[in-house]
Amino acid sequence: MDHDQNFKNLILDFPQDALELFAGKEAEGIERGARIIPIREEQLKERLGDRFRELDVPMLVEWPNGYRAAILFVLEEETDPRRFSVHRLAHYCLDLSEMFNTDRVVPVVIFLHTGQYDQDLVLSGDDCIYLRFCFRSCVLPDLRYEEYRESSNIVARLNLPNMRYSPEQRVDVYADAVRGLRQLEPEPEKLLKYIDFIDIYAHLDEDERIVYSLRYPEEDKFMSTFAERFRQEGKQEGMQQGMQQGMQQGMQQGMQQGMRQGEAQILLRQLSLKFGEIPADKKRLVESADTESLMRWSERILSATSLDEVLQ
Repeated sequence: MDHDQNFKNLILDFPQDALELFAGKEAEGIERGARIIPIREEQLKERLGDRFRELDVPMLVEWPNGYRAAILFVLEEETDPRRFSVHRLAHYCLDLSEMFNTDRVVPVVIFLHTGQYDQDLVLSGDDCIYLRFCFRSCVLPDLRYEEYRESSNIVARLNLPNMRYSPEQRVDVYADAVRGLRQLEPEPEKLLKYIDFIDIYAHLDEDERIVYSLRYPEEDKFMSTFAERFRQEGKQEGMQQGMQQGMQQGMQQGMQQGMRQGEAQILLRQLSLKFGEIPADKKRLVESADTESLMRWSERILSATSLDEVLQ
């Protein structure tokens, strides 16, 4: 399972809600009018070269009229805390700080599971601390499901299955996540995309799905019907586009073929007027020739003294 890509998509699709959930107090002052700009990976590779490490989602936040300095949020998803490297994150943040000439950088790590990990990085000698690096962490299993079940933050609602709850609550957690998606996301493409996200992290078994359909029949029917209809509409749209493209290509090919055949007949008439009856093999050669050859032969006919000299 590519959890990194799942969370990258989530953050890029819902940047404001992602920062509000994952970055805590650092995101409290971000008004809805602020611009949140994802830093493209191509730009990072171009500017950082071999130093670029594809592990984070950098988001630059700019305020209207520039009344607050821009701030760079660096979000990283880490599935297993034991794999997390604070040195790697510190190095990456220093690279970005230098690249954007700013010291306003907020590193955020999203943990899918609980576990031990380095809380900070301190470089020091006997006399002084020379570097202290820390980061904000959001350990999803430490968030209580009940506190977010009615949230208007769509990223929180989608992550209800990743939060803390008892096993007997799993079906209700799934239902609250689906209901939040339905209430907060109007775009059909994202509805379909993130019902899959919920399914992945809720991973209901067959018995739990039966309980869900019995306990929440309206939600179950809506999402099942919507998903099937949307997929069918997508198939039909794809077929229509394919047919239209095929027709357009066919028309273009037909026009090109017609023009080529017309040029061949004109050339044959010119050849017969100048050299008399055209042998069958030469006639077939002209009729099957491409446009470039026909043009070249048409130019030669003016100065040629024999049929072979034209068609060589």
